[in-house]
Amino acid sequence: MTTTPTEHTTAFEPTAAIEAVEAPAQGDRAAAAGRPQPGRYFAIEEDGGVRLVALERTITHIGRGFTADLQLEDVSVSRRHAIVTQRRGAVRILDDRSSNGTFVNGRQVQEAQLHDGDVVVVGRVVMQYRDVPEA
Repeated sequence: MTTTPTEHTTAFEPTAAIEAVEAPAQGDRAAAAGRPQPGRYFAIEEDGGVRLVALERTITHIGRGFTADLQLEDVSVSRRHAIVTQRRGAVRILDDRSSNGTFVNGRQVQEAQLHDGDVVVVGRVVMQYRDVPEA
């Protein structure tokens, strides 16, 4: 017996996922992947390339909701999904009671310190944390 997928079942299947990322809000800085300025970023694959979204705030809210600093328009992302904090030179990600969890390097986390190259998965959206030091 063959069943056709419903919206509910297809919403959680793996996808290219990154097409769902909205453009950064005005005032946010999105760097080209070629030579980014020193700083902290999430690298997001999009349209065959990579877009760097700068993490300029001390606290960055990630989610699908209108109040999120980094809005991800994918049904697998909670309205308030995760929080990224920058304190004392360390960057941490905290799950914000999301429905589908927050993963760092394949492990579900409630809280984790991020290091350059870590892969962060929020719902179905895959991002890579990049820390570009000053030259």
